[in-house]
Amino acid sequence: MHVIQGFFSLVARLMITGIFLASTVRKVMEFNDVAKGMEGVGIQQPQVMLLGAIAFLIIGSVSIIVGYQARLGALLLLVFLAAATYYFHAFWKLEPNTQGMKDEMIHFMKNIALMGTMVFIMANGAGPWSLDARSRPVVEPEPAAEG
Repeated sequence: MHVIQGFFSLVARLMITGIFLASTVRKVMEFNDVAKGMEGVGIQQPQVMLLGAIAFLIIGSVSIIVGYQARLGALLLLVFLAAATYYFHAFWKLEPNTQGMKDEMIHFMKNIALMGTMVFIMANGAGPWSLDARSRPVVEPEPAAEG
């Protein structure tokens, strides 16, 4: 069972971080355009904030993938998600029942689900096949008492 849990937790960590790594590549490749977009929604010092976002995305993703300080990595991604969701998916500011409002609500809910994933990692760690797990001693279950 330990092998199955380890394998699936590793696969899950790779799947979870894929969206963040793809987003990072886009932000790096289109740095000036992304910074202008950030400025357009009212973010002060967008280039500095974008560099910070890129750092959070890279550090958080790598941390979760290898499972080293995964809870801290999940916290970094949670902070990124909270800010990105508030600034870029504010569906409540749009005209009700329009396609744009509906699209932003879907993006908002997707980010809420990803935030839940980060909270789950913060609560439970990265799983058996992680560097964090290697640093903890393995606790064998107590033998059942005979009665």
